[in-house]
Amino acid sequence: MNTSRRVTAAATAAALALSACAPAPKPSPTPPSDPEPTYEGLPLPPGAILDPPGIAPEGEFATADFDWPGSLRPHDEEDGIGGSLEQIRNRDRLIVGIDQSQYLLSYRDTSAGDLRGFEVDLAREIAADILGDPEKVDFRFVESASRSEMLQSGAVDVVIRTMSVTKERTQKVSFSTPYMISYVRLLAPRDRGIESLDDLAGMRVCIVDGTNLLNLARTVAPESEVLRTRSWSDCLMATQQFQADAVLADDAILAGMAAQDPHAEIVSESLARQLYAVGVQKGHDDLVRAVNHTIERIRANGTWSTMHRTWLGRSLAEPTPPPLMYREEEEQ
Repeated sequence: MNTSRRVTAAATAAALALSACAPAPKPSPTPPSDPEPTYEGLPLPPGAILDPPGIAPEGEFATADFDWPGSLRPHDEEDGIGGSLEQIRNRDRLIVGIDQSQYLLSYRDTSAGDLRGFEVDLAREIAADILGDPEKVDFRFVESASRSEMLQSGAVDVVIRTMSVTKERTQKVSFSTPYMISYVRLLAPRDRGIESLDDLAGMRVCIVDGTNLLNLARTVAPESEVLRTRSWSDCLMATQQFQADAVLADDAILAGMAAQDPHAEIVSESLARQLYAVGVQKGHDDLVRAVNHTIERIRANGTWSTMHRTWLGRSLAEPTPPPLMYREEEEQ
């Protein structure tokens, strides 16, 4: 027994000596960390254009604060029949150019399949007054860049698509009295560290091509790339896919984005004021007056407030519609 124990002890001692001489095991490699999100990878949204920083604006930002004489006052009901109204009544449908992806304003509900939002409700109110039925509307999808052209060609009767009144546009189309005031601000994901315009240097800002915001973006963010997309939903998706860091838009539009993405928030102070109005083809004065009749009616009977509270009440604090804006006309 003693001999066996001595052999076992010797073997153990030899094993310990060998293990002491063996090299220490290499530490396990540190698992790779997730790479920092970059603009590379996914393709840009279809039709998007990326402008480098430093492009000078082509002109001043076209705001609502210009000497617009105003819209046309609504006539009495018996005086409201004219060429364009007669055409709409003979057709028995009002053709409205609208968006289908602007959440809270005009969007297609994926579960029900129908169009909803503040601007959709406004279109139905106009149809109710002209045709006696709010459902007699044909909605046509119109991109921002083609709003004026769709009116000029007669493809639609009216455009209700966050179309702000600007000096340039009043030379191409007619406008109703404004139905909403909106203010230009920034929206950014909470993890981008953007709280004001001062944080935009080296960042990428998204706008929709064909809007009046391109010159403003190049003015307030000269050191930023500008991503121009075909729709505001593309801008929101671009921020979610790290293809853009902020969206420059009206707060009525940004409210819908913030409601869809809890990781995004509206930041910065107001940069400009916008007046949304219904666009109408030049010369269709009877239709302009009819639209203004509807806007006056929904202001007076509380429908406007109900619509605003339903769609935008949780996001925007604007409690009242904009003032009526009519031009001086000679009495007939």
